[in-house]
Amino acid sequence: MSDSPAPLADPHLVFDAAEGRRDLVILGSTGSIGTQAIDLVLRNPDRFRVTGLSAAGGRVALLAEQARRLRVRTVAVAVPDAVPALREALREQYGTGEPLPEILAGPDAAAQLAAGDCHTVLNGITGSIGLAPTLAALEAGRTLALANKESLIVGGPLVKALAKPGQIIPVDSEHAALFQALGAGTRADVRRLVVTASGGPFRGRTRSELADVTREQALAHPTWAMGPVITINSATLVNKGLEVIEAHLLYDIPFDRIEVVVHPQSYVHSMVEFTDGSTLAQATPPDMGGPIAIGLGWPRRVPDAAPAFDWSKASSWEFFPLDDEAFPSVGLARHVGTLGATAPAVFNAANEECVDAFLAGRLPFNGIMDTVTAVVAEHGTPATGTSLTVADVLEAETWARARARELSAKATAEARA
Repeated sequence: MSDSPAPLADPHLVFDAAEGRRDLVILGSTGSIGTQAIDLVLRNPDRFRVTGLSAAGGRVALLAEQARRLRVRTVAVAVPDAVPALREALREQYGTGEPLPEILAGPDAAAQLAAGDCHTVLNGITGSIGLAPTLAALEAGRTLALANKESLIVGGPLVKALAKPGQIIPVDSEHAALFQALGAGTRADVRRLVVTASGGPFRGRTRSELADVTREQALAHPTWAMGPVITINSATLVNKGLEVIEAHLLYDIPFDRIEVVVHPQSYVHSMVEFTDGSTLAQATPPDMGGPIAIGLGWPRRVPDAAPAFDWSKASSWEFFPLDDEAFPSVGLARHVGTLGATAPAVFNAANEECVDAFLAGRLPFNGIMDTVTAVVAEHGTPATGTSLTVADVLEAETWARARARELSAKATAEARA
């Protein structure tokens, strides 16, 4: 391990720690990560100040309220058609005579905001559309608090080429846990990473028992309250497969030394096993406040960022092996991660399309992974020997989305015949 390249995320290396109040840009401010980050900021005005917010544009009233409460300089929306409604919502929030924040609009607005003047960019966007803002923040020299795992997964080589040591702080609960536990030893001391999974709402079911599960059942996650896409990804365990790829890229640990263990209580967020036999686990009740605070404040901790355990009360913590037959997503993720190049982008894009089809009632639950597996197989082994470009990623994603839609439609037609 000592001869391998430096990891993207390393608790021993902090990129521009910056004492005092930090200026932040929050991307995806109206989503789950964004709203929780804003709550943390408002409770810690001496530590953080938000200068810019971005959102897709579907919740302009909330975006305007956030902008007014935080007194930001700039707001950005991905959909230009949302600008008139956003401007009106801002006028209602600010009142007459008070200047409104600058408005950026369009598909490049979040990336433009990410490159602006601040200390830390929190990328809380969902999906691979977060790649451009991730690259923009890194290129501009910002510390990147990364909750958008997809941008790292689909653009791994691009991100690694830009990121300086210590510039990325992971926000996913699993990777924030690994980040903290890795601080207990050197890289040469690490034997393996253990990523925990709740098992989702269907833990213990066989593949045949998953055939007829409904949208409502799949959205009923037992321990986490999240958006619909990531909740379905947790039900299929695609989310865990993506996290395995992310752990490999963040910490430069080979895939055969990254294990997934099912932990229904979601108390232990991940573990690091060291060469002396010790295992360090990072644990809190299931709450994203802690990982967000690590991303925004590291290497200083934010007091009371998340609830702590009440050790005076009895509790049981369980761990189970992963059922690869019922949930083949983790194995497929290892496969595409090993292939590298555009294979992870194909995997992620096909899955996003299939999740949309499942949520719309056009594809059965098992059809999600069946279709993704077929698309990955058709894509085959990516060409090697050339550097990955953003254009390569976009082209692969476009093909994968189109092919996933075709196969989903075919499966639906055959089921109805």
